[in-house]
Amino acid sequence: MTLPIVKMTEGIHVMHLFYRVDRMAWDELSPRESEAARERLEALCAANNNASHPSLRCFANVSGKADLAFWLFHEDLAQLAQMHRDLEACFPAGSIDLVYSYFSVTELTEYQPTEDDLKARAQREFKLEDGTPEFDAKMEELMAWKVDYEKFRLYPELPDWEVMCFYPMLKKRQGEDNWYSLDFDTRKKLMRTHAITGRKYAGRISQLITGSTGLDDWEWGVTLMAKEVASVKDIVHEMRKDEVTARYGDFGPFYINLRLEPPVLWEHLGL
Repeated sequence: MTLPIVKMTEGIHVMHLFYRVDRMAWDELSPRESEAARERLEALCAANNNASHPSLRCFANVSGKADLAFWLFHEDLAQLAQMHRDLEACFPAGSIDLVYSYFSVTELTEYQPTEDDLKARAQREFKLEDGTPEFDAKMEELMAWKVDYEKFRLYPELPDWEVMCFYPMLKKRQGEDNWYSLDFDTRKKLMRTHAITGRKYAGRISQLITGSTGLDDWEWGVTLMAKEVASVKDIVHEMRKDEVTARYGDFGPFYINLRLEPPVLWEHLGL
């Protein structure tokens, strides 16, 4: 079978998958059948073990909503779908049940800072005067950051940190709290304030926001990588106080997951 090639102009396709192990079905498997499933999953992960994409990451869900979690990246939609099928084929029929899935794509935000925005930031945040050597040096630094940030948004290379939090979200469209009835400049200003809050967590949180308007039930998928859960709790708690979230944000279910390679995942779940 030859699959079509389906790629975007820029960015890659992303899928979050959460499964519950059917313990009764799994208990019917022989030790060799369980080992063979693990070996198939290890081989699939090894074949998709890239810093950016294609990539398949394995997790144990620790919030009780699932047992297994997987995070898939591929630039080709058809190949992402194939990776999904290959993943499920690692497991004996009837041994796992899908409890939640989310499909999205990497993208640049429409509020992406321009060069003029960065000049204003250099003046406002760093108290530098345009035309001075210090200002020029800071602008060079900020423009380099802009290039790196845009690359990360489109082709992320995420750290191998232990904790992954995923949740979907959208902006409200209710009465006076209609995000999309605000003019663009107001929305961009609110998002800039929100970004300032997020930057406080550099080194503690690596955040990837993927777009899903028209692709899934919410507008964005938010994935937070951290070394421990306190950082996740802190950033979500603080960012909810920003007006852009407190007034206009709405959230779906939260999934907290622990990154584990297949051998450790099997042992952790008693498979």
